[in-house]
Amino acid sequence: MSKQVKEMILGDYKSRFEDTSDAVVVNLRGIEANSTNEIRQNLAKKEIKLTVIRNRLARQAFEGSDLANLTSLLNGACTLAYGAESVVEVAREIVALLKQFPDLELKGAILDGELFEGEDGVSRLSKFPTRDEAIAEDVSLILGPGRKLLGQIKGPGSSVAGLIKAIEDKLEKGEEIQKAG
Repeated sequence: MSKQVKEMILGDYKSRFEDTSDAVVVNLRGIEANSTNEIRQNLAKKEIKLTVIRNRLARQAFEGSDLANLTSLLNGACTLAYGAESVVEVAREIVALLKQFPDLELKGAILDGELFEGEDGVSRLSKFPTRDEAIAEDVSLILGPGRKLLGQIKGPGSSVAGLIKAIEDKLEKGEEIQKAG
């Protein structure tokens, strides 16, 4: 490959991955071309992109970027999966593909600079909550005690309100109210 072609590929990698901080590395080798197209189409529907990368050029492009820790995984045929709302969603989709395509090799992933190596690492990452799930969980943890307190206040308050309403109804009908003795 000529130097100009390498420079073009390197420039493409830098521009393509400049805003990417999290990704999954897989090996699609051994999967038929039609199946690879099916994988790409299914992932594209979920806004997940697959890019086959040249390892040496990718290492150069990733230097000093958020993807720098991935360079230890770039051996043999490598494809970078990235996009969606978070890398956790990407990992979930890739792990789900293993059932249909057992030849798919999971090399690893990176999330916030932390490297998850091999199939076990990617599977572990796929079990993490997404950003939205984590926010929902935090909100419910924050609101939980307030709900309990509101229930404690509302319980006795509603019985007092019920008594006042009963007294009001009796007075409107002209009945006497007996004093508690």
